[in-house]
Amino acid sequence: MPDALSPAEFGATFKRFMDAMVAEAEPPANPLRERLTSHLGSDPSRLPVTVEEYDTWEHPNVQVAIDDYLSRDGRHAELTGVSIPNKRFGSFGLSDIVSHMTSRQPPIEEGPADFVNFHLTGDRALSCLQFGLYLISDEDTRLLVFVGGPTPNMGPRGRVRVEVMGSDRDACNAFLAAVGAAAGRLNVYRGHVISLSPGEMGMGPQTLVQFHSLAKVERDDVVLPPGLLDRIERHTMVFARHAERLLAAGRALKRGLLLYGAPGTGKTFTVNYLAGRMPDRTVILTTGRGMGMTRQVAQMARSLAPSMVVLEDVDLIAEHRGQPFMPSGPILFELLNEMDGLRNDCDVIFTLTTNRPDILEPALAARPGRIDLAVELPLPDADGRQRLLELYGRGLRLEGVDLDGIVQRTDGVSPAYIKELLRKAALLAAEQDEPALTQHHLDAAMTELGAGGQLADRLVGFRPAQQAADLPQRFPLPTGFPRTGL
Repeated sequence: MPDALSPAEFGATFKRFMDAMVAEAEPPANPLRERLTSHLGSDPSRLPVTVEEYDTWEHPNVQVAIDDYLSRDGRHAELTGVSIPNKRFGSFGLSDIVSHMTSRQPPIEEGPADFVNFHLTGDRALSCLQFGLYLISDEDTRLLVFVGGPTPNMGPRGRVRVEVMGSDRDACNAFLAAVGAAAGRLNVYRGHVISLSPGEMGMGPQTLVQFHSLAKVERDDVVLPPGLLDRIERHTMVFARHAERLLAAGRALKRGLLLYGAPGTGKTFTVNYLAGRMPDRTVILTTGRGMGMTRQVAQMARSLAPSMVVLEDVDLIAEHRGQPFMPSGPILFELLNEMDGLRNDCDVIFTLTTNRPDILEPALAARPGRIDLAVELPLPDADGRQRLLELYGRGLRLEGVDLDGIVQRTDGVSPAYIKELLRKAALLAAEQDEPALTQHHLDAAMTELGAGGQLADRLVGFRPAQQAADLPQRFPLPTGFPRTGL
């Protein structure tokens, strides 16, 4: 009589028996698997998967590219979703879906496709596939395409994924190539004013792109000393008009412009004017938290060229490395590397603004293509203040106002001060229910603007005339910057 099995030996033997029985049994029917097998003409578990990944902000471009591909004659697609628990928060892909369908776990079933709305300019919204399968037929070619949008908890790895499966590997690669080309050609950001910012989860898939609508600025509205705006236009707009000729002559198209001056002298206003005069050029605004996204901004600028990158208050990231207790940060190095890394034929303008040119890193001007032109926007002279009073006084009814006297009394103020002076005077007239703005309202507004002391003066752009005259000496441009004067 054979020796009795121990409980452990019996358990192991019984498990092997059950595994063998399960292996011999037919897997449960799976309608989704049967549909995919019928579409592809072979078992999906035996076909390779080719994957292309995109940065998170490319999600709408991927969608318009796929829509464009499917719109061509002879192509047809059926879209289906997949019911997988927590699919929005995982890293599921086409291989995972197919593997799950062949396992003995609870079956994956068809479900609704998941979409997310991406808001474009105005009130337009584009529905982008977040999780779903396209069953594509192109004459005799059959493809299975999975689209997975960014997943919130996957960090930098949570990118947009386009995965394709089919028996014809060349057809799979051709599909991905067509989508990539169309994503660049139909880019939804091209020709618009946009900004990038990190979402709540940092620099990963929560990178946000926002569209902006800048106020239209006419040339006569830019009040600068004679000839100064001409120099700015020549370096930006005129340069762009002759780009092909300059490139043929071996001239680099990438260039940098620095606008500097006291607060309120019109740096941002001038940038808005340039953006409006170059409507075919994509403008990428970089301020605040977006300054930490130099690599992403430069990448978009390259792909959307001709483009203009605007970095306002650049002194926040580009302080002189020799400043005491001001160690240079990685953002500065990244900015310099990205400016250097652009190809000569890449028509990108880096436009920087600052109130503190004296602390800027001289390396910004060390090579062509960084800062090629630095322009000081001064406080307005008497003629400029007269023009500003006329500009910001549009739509106001003036009675008994001594404009010449106001011009003299505002010696040393910025355009921002004059704009606020007229707005506050108009508010006082409205508060008193008077139909016209009088000298009394302007006097009261000027008194109120000065009531906050030196801090208020700085905020609204007021400097005594002598202090304004000393500004270039107190805030000199660092050696090496290609300065243009008046």
